[in-house]
Amino acid sequence: MAEAFAAVQPLLDEYTDIERQLADPAVHADAGRSRTLGRRFAELGRVVAAHRAWATAHDDLEAAQEMAEADPDFADEIPALQEAADEATEELRRILIPRDPDDARDVIVEIKSGEGGEESALFAGDLLKMYLKFAEIKGWKAEILEASETDMGGYKDISVAMKYKGNPEPEDGVWAHLKYEGGVHRVQRVPATESQGRIHTSAAGVLVYPEVEEVNEVEIDMNDVRVDVYRSSGPGGQSVNTTDSAVRLTHEPTGIVVSCQNEKSQLQNKESAMRILRARLLAAQREAAMAEASDLRKSQVRTVDRSERIRTYNYPENRIADHRTGYKAYNLDHVLAGELGPVIQSAIDADEEARLAAHED
Repeated sequence: MAEAFAAVQPLLDEYTDIERQLADPAVHADAGRSRTLGRRFAELGRVVAAHRAWATAHDDLEAAQEMAEADPDFADEIPALQEAADEATEELRRILIPRDPDDARDVIVEIKSGEGGEESALFAGDLLKMYLKFAEIKGWKAEILEASETDMGGYKDISVAMKYKGNPEPEDGVWAHLKYEGGVHRVQRVPATESQGRIHTSAAGVLVYPEVEEVNEVEIDMNDVRVDVYRSSGPGGQSVNTTDSAVRLTHEPTGIVVSCQNEKSQLQNKESAMRILRARLLAAQREAAMAEASDLRKSQVRTVDRSERIRTYNYPENRIADHRTGYKAYNLDHVLAGELGPVIQSAIDADEEARLAAHED
């Protein structure tokens, strides 16, 4: 096990170096650098704490073993100390498994209606409420960047930025939790539009992107971006305002299109659209890089087909089921009220087990 921990010392040295840098007032003059260093410092702090606990537990065990040779009464303490040392070893081993480097990032969540027409749009609205309530429970800030509403109050699509208040440790980050939400969500219920009480199945798609923190993190040549402006409109085509404030950005090299019309200002809509475009381009770059590294990588579902589902929301049975982890519970009403933690935790646990297995291989 000592050989497995040979990689700890460089991390301890990096922690000490970052601690020194953060003590320099000049570093905090650069908000981006200060945030990056602070985030890395928090991440390494977990390694330092686990390593100290591991070293202390093994020192205590060795001391007890040595004293037991001279005084047999100390032998009674060895089993408990051995158990503590084993637990500290396992915890340090777990923490040393590489994390997703984006875990501490904020995110942009896009929800899109799919198969099922107006019922799907209404379900997209229910998913939005669920995520907003979950963000409230977690203490995150939620900001709606763009929304296309239907006549009945559902959403054809909506984009929301979710932000952590402060500088999170990686495991507490917004991406660390919501990255598992990407995919197709299926609902089974009697739609509001159904007059005969029949249960229908429809679906909505969720896409989650880590948000770009620094503008230069993703290079965008504005010569590659076509900017169209037009008059925004609401449900049924009703005019929202009388100026051409809505903005559509088309990134011609990739074909990515982003439209924003929520704000009355054309400039504000363009800024929101650029945030979404940067996030999508960053996700596309990461996905391409990971696909090159592994042909087995499973990406978020980009289509909204009922057969490619990650989760089912069954209203008649009050049941929530995640098809990737096997999680199932009969408290759908609580989940829709924002109590999404246990469902997400099942995905976190499954992901951690997979990372541990991959690391051991």
